[in-house]
Amino acid sequence: MNNTPELLSPAGDLDKMRFGIAYGADAVYMAGTRFGMRAAATNFDDNALREGIAYAHAHGVKCYITVNIMPSNRDLPALPAYLELLQDAGADALIIADVGVLRMARRYAPKVPVHISTQTSILNHEAANYWADEGAERIVLARELSLEEIAEIRAKTPKELEIEAFVHGAMCISYSGRCLISQYMTGRDANHGACAQPCRWNYSLMEEKRPGQFFPVEEDGRGTYLYNSKDMCMIEHVPELIEAGITSFKIEGRNKTAYYAACVTGAYRAAIDTYKKDPENFVLPQFCRDEVNKVSHREYYTGFYFGNQENGQHYGDSQYIREYEVVGMPVECDDSGKAVFALKNRFFDGEELELIQPGQAPYVFRAENVTDDEGTKRELFNVPQMRVHFAFPFKVSEWAILRKVKERSE
Repeated sequence: MNNTPELLSPAGDLDKMRFGIAYGADAVYMAGTRFGMRAAATNFDDNALREGIAYAHAHGVKCYITVNIMPSNRDLPALPAYLELLQDAGADALIIADVGVLRMARRYAPKVPVHISTQTSILNHEAANYWADEGAERIVLARELSLEEIAEIRAKTPKELEIEAFVHGAMCISYSGRCLISQYMTGRDANHGACAQPCRWNYSLMEEKRPGQFFPVEEDGRGTYLYNSKDMCMIEHVPELIEAGITSFKIEGRNKTAYYAACVTGAYRAAIDTYKKDPENFVLPQFCRDEVNKVSHREYYTGFYFGNQENGQHYGDSQYIREYEVVGMPVECDDSGKAVFALKNRFFDGEELELIQPGQAPYVFRAENVTDDEGTKRELFNVPQMRVHFAFPFKVSEWAILRKVKERSE
């Protein structure tokens, strides 16, 4: 078995895609402006799809395109031209959930491999073998499986059938993402990529004869979150994931930031590479643990990989953990160590910052001798998007990002 899994990163737009690639993605998954399950992401228009696929291929990275909504009759007329576009643009695979879309893909994009979406809820080896018989190159497993169940699927399916599974990111409270709550409450259809995430909302109980009086079902400081789920994080368990037979590690997060794509991709890249160097004596680098905690996230847990756990999927509120914030995104960097960043959040002269770069642990330093475009030193840098000049004692990557511990509001 190949002990080097593919690392698959989310690409909500061209910028996020480029950062994911820079920080070590082997492949990215993305969507056009239609037919994908993340309509809230910026996504890619037809020209951007071509540009993104070409960029990825130039960097040795594959591009998988999500065509995984559950379409109605009214959605079908536009699909042939879109499938033809994806084939012509060089898509490396189509991620499909609906058998009608699969049938049309064979007709209008016959040269493009097919990956079967997690939306199909593949939970057993018979289902996996069905899709293999239908010509699928890869299956994306339902999130509800344990490592033991995945290993059995691997053992009872063709070796050439690739197995992809989510290893990090948001979890849907509904079964493998098939949910009607959003459609019922807001008219936004989750199965067409437009989920309003009502499972994250704060709910209270109102008694029929007491209109306007709201009572939390379980009182905490903010109300009750009946459906809310924790985020998955498997950074500590790379060996177990590989040993179970997972061939592609998928990071959730097309709606999230380029900073998120960089940090999480970089952490899993380092973890996989460390395992590859010495599988028998694998020790996860500490900065990998740190990186996934320095992005915005809900409380982490390991999903269903180790069966039903007492702490479970439920998350008692809707609050994100945000302990760090981005200070600057790169504008210009050179081999001498000079670097210019566009300011995202304020910082003070002498404040401790972190510089993150692809393939490296963060560099912690004091912001001293920092200037603006006029060469002026400041006590406080606080103008959004202003160009801030730094000088480092080493070459700085064009994909470097600055961050700091988030300021606490009083």
